[in-house]
Amino acid sequence: MGGTLPSPALPNLSDLIFETGIAARSFADFVTGSGLRLGVTGLSRAGKTIFITALIHQLTRAAKLAAEGRRNTLPVFRLIAEKRLTGARLEPQPNDAVPRFAYEDHLAALTAADRHWPESTRRISELRLTIEFERKAGWRPGPSSLSIDIVDYPGEWLLDLPLLGKTYAQWSRETLEASAAAARASLAAHWRGATLGLDPREPASEDQARRLAELFTGYLKAARAERYALSTLPPGRFLMPGDLEGSPALTFAPLQVEDADTEIAGSLAAMMARRYEAYKTHVVRPFFRDHFARLDRQIVLVDALAALNSGPAAVRDLENALADVLTAFRAGRSNLLSTIFRPRIDKILFAATKADHLHHTSHDRLESILRHLVGRAIARAENVGAAVDVVAMAAVRATREAAVQQGRQNLNAIVGTPLPGEEIGGEVFDGTGEVAIFPGELPADPRAVFRGETLAVSPGEADYRFVRFRPPLAELGTDGLPLPLPHIRLDRALEFLMGDKVR
Repeated sequence: MGGTLPSPALPNLSDLIFETGIAARSFADFVTGSGLRLGVTGLSRAGKTIFITALIHQLTRAAKLAAEGRRNTLPVFRLIAEKRLTGARLEPQPNDAVPRFAYEDHLAALTAADRHWPESTRRISELRLTIEFERKAGWRPGPSSLSIDIVDYPGEWLLDLPLLGKTYAQWSRETLEASAAAARASLAAHWRGATLGLDPREPASEDQARRLAELFTGYLKAARAERYALSTLPPGRFLMPGDLEGSPALTFAPLQVEDADTEIAGSLAAMMARRYEAYKTHVVRPFFRDHFARLDRQIVLVDALAALNSGPAAVRDLENALADVLTAFRAGRSNLLSTIFRPRIDKILFAATKADHLHHTSHDRLESILRHLVGRAIARAENVGAAVDVVAMAAVRATREAAVQQGRQNLNAIVGTPLPGEEIGGEVFDGTGEVAIFPGELPADPRAVFRGETLAVSPGEADYRFVRFRPPLAELGTDGLPLPLPHIRLDRALEFLMGDKVR
């Protein structure tokens, strides 16, 4: 496949058995045409939980709303525009070993009286949604159904997958080199100071390993902070350890080391290398094998605005991270043989989220910027036959647009309710009142973001586009349940990701 991860060792018996099981299930899916596995990922704060919740809410309510004669909220999704959707329902979680996506809790957070954004993705989860519809094309017209297994996972874990093809010494060199870049140097200073003076051949010390791992983790957390918005470097579990917190598999850090140093028995380098390999064996490889083997479609959510706000260094960092993301996918054109024996991701959508923080006149520019950022990734995927697209969207739209008169000018503004504690021009908001802000315009030339040109605002105007807003007030239907929340281009995303499966 294009971007295939190199394997550090020949497959063992359990891997072969697993792949055989994958082939059998994939063949059954192909024969029945009834299944689709959709991967949803993105780096921290990109909106994965909101996207999945909105997708499920929109589809499970669509048929009833159509029967009541209400306006179609997903006009670009042809299944609904053509009035062929007859129903959608949640099914029991198909994988007993994976947590269920807490859809009901997340929807309640968005639509309750004290509405707030749900908690971010911190672990893998799944949910099955079955769509019932009238098929109008193909060899089986008439009533049909499609089961969609939605797999939600942190993008930070995805960035771990390239480690499978790297030795400890190679990863150490790359990580130390990245930490010396101007954007990261000050954040990494404490950790680098403790690392560069060490002799990796000195005797192994548990205290030394723990201290270095803590300093390294502190550097990773600082780089991810909202102020810097740098894309996370692997290992991703250092930031989201879960039940592995404190384990030896998460107690290592890069050293100035050569491959030969890791062969010195009892040395610090040997201990670090052993734990690095344990991380790959017990954390990274099972994640790749168990959760990527049968993905059919993938959406990667990208908080491009956060990177733009932080400057050119964050933008370049995001570009590199997105290129690395695609190398993790089994991307390529699906055909009979690949469907049966080696399933591939044949459609990948990169989505710039939080489009509701901009006026619609800048949405095309946001898409152009993201397309430029993922240019290398798109070229690689298209070269192996996968379809790739880019969209600017907001799965839940927290603002509305308005024209505000200032003197003789009508200025484009967005209106929303800032979260409690948000501040604009010295005014701190309590989460109850709306405010109109002027988000400015993104540059027409996407290359400008690498030169530090982001939003153009009026003279004397502050840059307010990263004020965080509360979710919109939910309206109730005739059944007393919340109606689907407003969105921006969620329907376009659905049409790309699954439209061909429900023709």
